[in-house]
Amino acid sequence: MTRARFLDLAFRVTVFLKGLDGVLELVGGALLLFLTPERIHAIVRLLTQHELSEDPTDPVAGWLLHWSHQVTGSATLFGAFYLIVHGLVKVVLVWAVLRDRLWAYPWMLGFLVVFIGWQGYELARHFSWGLFALTVFDVLIVALTVREYRVQLRKRADRAEGGAAVTPAS
Repeated sequence: MTRARFLDLAFRVTVFLKGLDGVLELVGGALLLFLTPERIHAIVRLLTQHELSEDPTDPVAGWLLHWSHQVTGSATLFGAFYLIVHGLVKVVLVWAVLRDRLWAYPWMLGFLVVFIGWQGYELARHFSWGLFALTVFDVLIVALTVREYRVQLRKRADRAEGGAAVTPAS
């Protein structure tokens, strides 16, 4: 496999995964619209019950249970709104980028750069390996998207020089 082919495949896979993340955010946001804080706490209690019976000091299960006590109605509404909007933006941009829509590449890059900045700020405040891994993944997607955008622009320029019409919506 050539380097260019590998980078094309890596681009498609990472962007697809970002789109899948967007779909999961949409589902999570929709679920939050229908769950009361009491129901969220009951679900978390059910999911952590086995782990806490084996290890009452389990930090993850303990944190989840503590977090579920803090959830309010306005927090679930905000969370639902945030996840739905964020997920929808991701899904639309990923769909457009995977369909080689040139307008979507700068939007995708801007979207990712804003979130990388926010993630960097959060990492500086409270380091977490999960957020660090997500940030590295997003930086990789940015690098691959910049490369793919340049490839798409070159293809369009080559076609235009060859006499093929380039549509503005592409």
